Amino acid sequence: MENQFEMDLQEVISKLTSKDDKMACAFADKIVFESLQSNKWYKYFDDVAFLLNHPKSLVRNRVLCILAANIQWDVKNSFDSILTDFLSHITDEKPITARQCIKALVQVGKAKKMYIPKIIEKLKNADLSKYKESMRPLIEKDIKETLRSLEACENE
Repeated sequence: MENQFEMDLQEVISKLTSKDDKMACAFADKIVFESLQSNKWYKYFDDVAFLLNHPKSLVRNRVLCILAANIQWDVKNSFDSILTDFLSHITDEKPITARQCIKALVQVGKAKKMYIPKIIEKLKNADLSKYKESMRPLIEKDIKETLRSLEACENE
């Protein structure tokens, strides 16, 4: 049975940024799962968005996924104000975070087609030279898959 009490913002932020990565990841997964079903977590959208630039890449990963899952509920177009910040993670210093961002962009584009041209432009112009040879092909593959999905979505 689901807990009926509302979490306050401090508790949400605290759990997402916890040093207990296993717990924080499970909490983020719960938010993402529930966000795909309802707008229950959307009220935290603007407040969680400021964590996009958290020093810890695992926190950035969680936030990218949470924001992407909630964009479908973004009737106020709050995403407009964080789009540039979100897209900057296509080339995040951590390749795993870059990959999370690139994959999350499919969800963003499907929910808000108006962002697709800007996303496609950023993906096509992404400078991947800073990544090690071992990671670059994986990121390039992610970009190709995301571009293919977005272009298909754009033509629907």
